[in-house]
Amino acid sequence: MKSALITGITGQDGAYLAKFLLSKGYRVYGTFRRLSTPNFWRLQALGVFPKVKLISMDLGDFSSISEALTASKPDEIYHLAAQSFVGASFEQPISTSDMSGLATTRILEATRIHSRDARFYQASTSELFGGSQLGPRSESSPFEPQSPYAAAKLYAYWMTKIYRESYGMFTTNGILFNHESPLRGLEFVTRKISNACARIGLGLQDKIRLGNLEARRDWGYAPDYVESMWMMMQQDKADDYVVATGVSHSVADFVQLACERLNIDMSTHIRIDKSLLRPLEVDRLVGDAKKAKTLLHWEPRLGFSDLVTLMVEADLKRWKDWQAGKFFPWDAPLYPDANNIIVTRYSLDR
Repeated sequence: MKSALITGITGQDGAYLAKFLLSKGYRVYGTFRRLSTPNFWRLQALGVFPKVKLISMDLGDFSSISEALTASKPDEIYHLAAQSFVGASFEQPISTSDMSGLATTRILEATRIHSRDARFYQASTSELFGGSQLGPRSESSPFEPQSPYAAAKLYAYWMTKIYRESYGMFTTNGILFNHESPLRGLEFVTRKISNACARIGLGLQDKIRLGNLEARRDWGYAPDYVESMWMMMQQDKADDYVVATGVSHSVADFVQLACERLNIDMSTHIRIDKSLLRPLEVDRLVGDAKKAKTLLHWEPRLGFSDLVTLMVEADLKRWKDWQAGKFFPWDAPLYPDANNIIVTRYSLDR
C-alpha cells in the first residue's frame, strides 16, 4: 500500500485529494496547523475525516516538517499548504513570502534528507504568468508575477526545479489555473458570490460587495484538477504541467449565471467597492493544457456553467438546512460580516 503525505489537507484541494487517494487505496497522512478552532469541516463534509491520519506541522519549523516525514514515511508528497489568497498577500507580503515560498525549500530539503526517494508535487499557480500577455499560457510562456503571492510561488517553482535537476529527485510543478468547488473558502470571489446569491435568494442578505467585475479567469472544477496532481506523480520522469480548461470568463459572467440560477436581478444587488481592488491587477488569465492532455491524458469534465450551478445549489441547500436547524460541517455561519473585518491597508490610501 502506498503512503501519501498532503500538506494543507484541510484546504479545498487537500480534502478532495485525500478522498481521491483513499479511493486509490493509499494510506493518507495530512498536515495541519494547530488553531484555537479546528478547521476540519471539508474532510468531514467529504466523509474522509476518520480515514486520514493527521499530523500537526508548522511550515516555518524545519524540525516539525522532518517529524512529519519520519512519521508518514511517504511514497508521495503533495505540498499544497500555503498562504493562498492573493489579496491577503498585499497585506502580509513578508509572511506570504515565507509560507508560500521559503517553506517549499524547507520541505524540499527535509525530503532530500529524510525521504529522498519520495515523489514531490509542488502546487504552483497561474498567477506566475501575470497580466501582460493576452493569449493562453503554456509551460513555455514567460512568468511575470503581479503580487507578493505570485512572487513567492515563483520562488517555490524554481526551487522545485532546482532540486530535481541538482539532486535527481522526482519533483514536479503543477501550474494549476483557478479551480473552484463548494468547498472553496469564503474569501475567494467565486464562493463569495455563490454564498451571497444563496443568501439573497432566501432574503438573508441584500447586497454583495465586489471589486473588479471585468477580471477574467480560466475556472475549472477542483476534483478534476486534483486528479491531475496524481497523474503527474505517476509518470516515469518528473516534469512541469499547466492544467486549465482553455476558456476564460469574467467575474461578471460568474455573477450573472449565479443570479440567473436564483432568478435574482444582478443590477439591484451588486455594489462595487474600490477597497476590494488590488494595487496591481491581473486582468486576464487563460491556460493552454495541451501538454497535460497529451502526456497525462487529463481532461476537464465539468464546464463553467455547471460549476457555477453546482456551487450556488450547494450553498442554497446549506442555508436552507441551516434554517431548518440541521447540523452539518460548514464554514459560513462562523464567518462574520465582511464589512466588519476586511479593511485592507492599501485601501486606506485611496
